[in-house]
Amino acid sequence: MARVLEIRKNVLAKNDEIARENREFFRSRGLTALNFVSSPGAGKTSLLVRTINDMKTGVKFAVIEGDQQTDNDAKKIEQTGAPVIQINTVSSCHLDADMVKKSLGSLDMDGAKYLFIENVGNLVCPASYDLGEMMKVAVMSVTEGEDKPVKYPKMFRVSSALVITKTDLLPYLDFDVKMAVDYALKVNPAIRVFKVSVKNGDGLADWYKFLLTLSDAAGR
Repeated sequence: MARVLEIRKNVLAKNDEIARENREFFRSRGLTALNFVSSPGAGKTSLLVRTINDMKTGVKFAVIEGDQQTDNDAKKIEQTGAPVIQINTVSSCHLDADMVKKSLGSLDMDGAKYLFIENVGNLVCPASYDLGEMMKVAVMSVTEGEDKPVKYPKMFRVSSALVITKTDLLPYLDFDVKMAVDYALKVNPAIRVFKVSVKNGDGLADWYKFLLTLSDAAGR
């Protein structure tokens, strides 16, 4: 067991070293790099597409898409006009810093203000891997259980923001928004929570204001 733990420690140490290089690269370009994490089907891609389409006048985005297979999500992002590159992890359940670093040379980031990194749908593995991002943004839909934050506490503890999606479905579900928020705050009292519907636009204005605040903090 000690041998396995030592190997894991070495892997994460190397990842953290590359993450620091990525972070310096993003900082030098004034990029607001966000790592979007969630379980599969929470609505990360739909959120990114709507965000880019609504904010792209005068603002340039670049996107890294992570999935085990297919470029389906990258094609959806491509339709917004934003530069995008697909990373297929094949058997891996997360992106790592080296994958991100290797993709940067193939991604047009000239003039970009934001880099959105959509991680593989998984609430466990991505929590342990720093990609060099400014922050992790957890995405959780109302079609999931309210107790996701306490079932997977590390992910919500390391995320600085939580976007609860698909709120237009609330009239048809038993999802308790207050309970979900309370659970998230129990795990991470500092987490910022946004409740949005990509379909009807509810709550998106506050989300966009938050993104603009982050960009200002990045020096752009």
